[in-house]
Amino acid sequence: MTNSKIWSKMSNIGKRGSSVRQRPAEYVQNFEVLRNKCLEDKILFRDPEFQTYDLTEYYDLQKNRFEWRRPKEISKNPEFFVEGVSRFDVKQGILGDCWLLASIANLTLNNKLFYKVVPYEQGFYIKYAGIFHFRFWQYGRWVDVVIDDRLPTYDGKLLFLHSANENEFWSALLEKAYAKIHGSYEALNGGFTMVAMGDFTGGVSEIYELNDVPPDLFTIMLNSIQRQSLMSGSIITSKMFDSKKSGLFNNHAYSITKLSCFSMKNTTRIIRLIRLRNPWGKCEWNGPWSDKSNEWLSMPQKIKESLGLVIDDDGEFWMSFDDFIKYFSILEICNLAPDDDLATEQYGTDSKRKWDLSMFEGEWVRGATAGGCDVFQESFSSNPQYNITLEDPDDNDNKNMCTVLISLMKKNVHRSMDSLSIRFFLFDLNKSKSVPKPLDTNFFHNNTALYKFHSFKFRQREICKRLKVPPGKYCIVPCTSNQNEQGEFLLRVFSEKKNNLEEFDNEVGMCPIDDKIEKLTLKTKKSEDLNEKLNKYFFKVAGKDKEVDWMDLKHILNFAMKQEPGNIRFSNDVCRCLIAMMDWDKSGKLGFKEFQRLWLYITQWKVVFKTYDNKNKGYIKGFELRPALNLVGYFIKTRTINTMCHRYSNKKGYIEFDDFIMCAIKLKTTIDIFKERDTDNKNVVSFTLEEWVEKSFYS
Repeated sequence: MTNSKIWSKMSNIGKRGSSVRQRPAEYVQNFEVLRNKCLEDKILFRDPEFQTYDLTEYYDLQKNRFEWRRPKEISKNPEFFVEGVSRFDVKQGILGDCWLLASIANLTLNNKLFYKVVPYEQGFYIKYAGIFHFRFWQYGRWVDVVIDDRLPTYDGKLLFLHSANENEFWSALLEKAYAKIHGSYEALNGGFTMVAMGDFTGGVSEIYELNDVPPDLFTIMLNSIQRQSLMSGSIITSKMFDSKKSGLFNNHAYSITKLSCFSMKNTTRIIRLIRLRNPWGKCEWNGPWSDKSNEWLSMPQKIKESLGLVIDDDGEFWMSFDDFIKYFSILEICNLAPDDDLATEQYGTDSKRKWDLSMFEGEWVRGATAGGCDVFQESFSSNPQYNITLEDPDDNDNKNMCTVLISLMKKNVHRSMDSLSIRFFLFDLNKSKSVPKPLDTNFFHNNTALYKFHSFKFRQREICKRLKVPPGKYCIVPCTSNQNEQGEFLLRVFSEKKNNLEEFDNEVGMCPIDDKIEKLTLKTKKSEDLNEKLNKYFFKVAGKDKEVDWMDLKHILNFAMKQEPGNIRFSNDVCRCLIAMMDWDKSGKLGFKEFQRLWLYITQWKVVFKTYDNKNKGYIKGFELRPALNLVGYFIKTRTINTMCHRYSNKKGYIEFDDFIMCAIKLKTTIDIFKERDTDNKNVVSFTLEEWVEKSFYS
């Protein structure tokens, strides 16, 4: 089974289908329900969402020696855990997922985190039904991932991740669950450790290129350790060293399990050490401070014990910070979110060590909010915008600055199919004379971004930047590199002191129609001799009751638009909605006076449309929808613009006249229904379900 075929079956894991609405609960696999059903039927679970498939197509393996087996078919006495968990339970197989294994090894260092990802109330004896479950953080929420326990084996032994104990299976099953959310095992070949660390913690990950390190990097790492952050180092470039001599390997990830900083006795020399672990469970660094190096000979025994020094070929080793910078390519740090369930485990009683977290979901929609980077000056202001307020500087910061981590993550994108390059810009709002809401093209033309940040050399799922800024107000503009690239995102802001993050958007509401549009509307009505013809045609089409239904209205409107360039016509749906908009007595028809009022609205909307469609192409750009609706008196939020463009724009992000009219109808009708009930102008109303269903047919 190919990656794409497997990935197409992955709709039942429980992820959000959009930024607004979650999938119904019945589409999510429920571990307890499935296990009880299997126990009742006395069968072992087979996961229909992640079937077994032939892995010999991807690896140089003989088919007759490859087999999917359950743990009871691999070991006589399988156990989920053997004497608890440790980083030494993680040993790499033939799958190139060292980045994942480095994260799993780090996960074992924090019991609270570990058991949140790996629930312990499962095993091979009590209520065993061949089914297991694990929890991963996916784009803003924790999801439960169910698997069966059929594992790939070769000659009866586990092919991929396994424990040092042959009868321990938690790590192999965890790897399978993670392969499921990515679509296949082979989809795990190669990756960034920060991705898995984020999925195990819900934390914000930052990445540092070690050929250009900040002067305070070791301090950042120490502070991160204090916050129980997860860290890893990777060698991803062909640095000039001999693997046999150094014990290090290119294109390989290592988990960072400890840091230490101390001074040698009778000297001012400061020793900065890092402990790392090779996911292979063997092959260690051979340089200074390695297991058997001479540096340890002069080290007091107490310090060795405090460091937990173990002389063994177990894949774990110490090295100096300077050698780490010299040989490694990148450092990845996953800063844990201030989860209430994990607060005590992470920070103890010291609340000052907690991060303050704010989070928003959003999306870039073609023609609406996918404005591209600042190169696209005419559409950059269409991107989503978020205002962040930082009131208090960090404790003990001599310069009264605020530490802030800004993270932008792409949502719901499969790793092997991801081609979206993302960026974000930070603008200082404290010194600007004019700050419109949202920021417009003039603002961006006259103000330079305080910071611009884009992805690392590779197109990562998440980009993150640690900044120091004075207290004040700032605007974050997340965007894609190119215009009209669609995608969903998660924006998160961590700060040492409280931050206030909110959408930088106008309020929903109505205002008088723009003066220019009103004058053009009146001018159009006076200059046309259409009115008299239109009136006569109305009575010609109308029945004996002198009223018209939606089919009659369609004939009238198409008659009126014959003289318009661009072959403008009204669809059945638009005519039905126009009737509903003006049909206050709910007869399904319009009288002559209702039609005259309707024609006024249509004329206003036509004038606005022509203002942007000045070349009579029959469409406007999606980026022009918001200002066009503003001209006719409607202020709406970015999310509504996104929804409208999803529904009414074409593949190029263009909105045709008929669809523009539908947008205007929907807005007017919805607001009218609300205002009818909101007699006190409190912007809050209530509907019964029956009332809401009835009203929905008029919007």
